[in-house]
Amino acid sequence: MVHQPPSGARDLLPLDVAQKISIERRLQQVFHRWGYHRIITSTLERLDTLMAGGAVQRSTVIQLQDAEDGELGLRPELTASIARAVATRIGFAGAWPQRLYYNANVFRKGRGFGGHGSQQEFYQAGVELLGAGGVAADAEILLLLCECLQNLGLSGWHLVLGEAGLTAKLLDPFPVQVRDRVRSAIANLDRIALETLPLSAELRERAFLLFDLRGRPQDVLPIVASLDLDLPQREALNNLKSLVDLLNECQSKIDSQKFQIHLDLSLIQTFDYYTGIVFEIVSNTDGEQRVLGQGGRYDQLLGLYHPEGKSYPGIGFSFNIEDLHYVLLNTGELPTETPGSDWLVIPETPQAYAAAFAYSQKLRESAPLVRVEVDLGGRETAEEVREYARNRRISQVVWINSQGVPTIETET
Repeated sequence: MVHQPPSGARDLLPLDVAQKISIERRLQQVFHRWGYHRIITSTLERLDTLMAGGAVQRSTVIQLQDAEDGELGLRPELTASIARAVATRIGFAGAWPQRLYYNANVFRKGRGFGGHGSQQEFYQAGVELLGAGGVAADAEILLLLCECLQNLGLSGWHLVLGEAGLTAKLLDPFPVQVRDRVRSAIANLDRIALETLPLSAELRERAFLLFDLRGRPQDVLPIVASLDLDLPQREALNNLKSLVDLLNECQSKIDSQKFQIHLDLSLIQTFDYYTGIVFEIVSNTDGEQRVLGQGGRYDQLLGLYHPEGKSYPGIGFSFNIEDLHYVLLNTGELPTETPGSDWLVIPETPQAYAAAFAYSQKLRESAPLVRVEVDLGGRETAEEVREYARNRRISQVVWINSQGVPTIETET
């Protein structure tokens, strides 16, 4: 019988892990520089927590049943869990904004981030900025995101920026019975689906207008401004324009932070708790577009978990580690082999093992990170031992005799 991982799961071998850790460490460096602290939440959550007030589809959650806690699920993302932890455990009295980051696995049924097909387990790294609203907080998150990608040595990407609250309001004129289908068609860029929906000529024209509201900010913003907008819609539009202006000004003052902004008011995220800006980071490597990450503002989510229902603003993003891994593979930015050991310690006789283990421990304690292997036998000649060291890229070999005396060789 051939034993394989379950459907939707996969194993990471040592080189995969080394490359994944390389990505996560460089992201973590940036998170730390911006004053963010790591949070770890439970992999298992109550189903109603994961549903985030209906914002996450139940069908995407991998569910479990527990006799004591009832319906449980594996987290499909981290934002709801972090919002729950902050609202119930930390609070905001004199401690906000909270700047938090995470590296974690998430689980989702169906098609996953970036088109991974049947994959159900994914790795993410991201941040949440809780208790801060306004254009400045939005700009911090997007500039932080930009610095992360630059620290990875990644080029050839752009920021796709939308406004969930404004888009939702623009969908209000559609009848309730077809609104979700219009929304889904726009979110999935499915023009054919829009054409087949039972809409009046006026609503069909509006649907295609929303579908096509994407491009350079200087082209899209005037079109939206010309629409019949109410006061909240116009305020959201003005905030979006202010954010674009602030980002452009920052780019002019910070030489290292340059990126393209594509405005897309048809952009709708997978999770339905976003209330303000939403965004995706899209790469275009070798003509293939991949979503490297996504995020947005959610100003009502924390109120779902607060004991008194108090709501606080929040915004964050998550990187899809698998997609970053894919686009970085051919850039020279990732390790191409696992680290070799620094020393190989070989007992010359069975009686020399205690001395060999003791000598190895001294080597390990001689510096913050020294990789030391003890040869466990099975090779008949000294040349076979040396060949093993060369194959493993071990530069220092030390022989320990039965009296515990070391003899050091340097392999070339």
